[in-house]
Amino acid sequence: MVIFHDNSSGERMLIGSAIETSATDKWTDGQEYPLASVDVSSASHPFYTGQEKVMDTAGRVDRFKQRMAKATRTKKA
Repeated sequence: MVIFHDNSSGERMLIGSAIETSATDKWTDGQEYPLASVDVSSASHPFYTGQEKVMDTAGRVDRFKQRMAKATRTKKA
């Protein structure tokens, strides 16, 4: 059993898994389990939540907007 912590929503789930982690945490039953952090799970993925959400952990959206603005400027000139 492993605790999966969704960094986006803060949701925690105790699930059977073969993943190996060095971190541990206590679950609601008082026992300590391995802890794995994930960026997206069913608790935060738009398909399951029905809510559209921008998850930009590496600045990809900003870089894309800058490239598009630059391309638009050079196209007009």
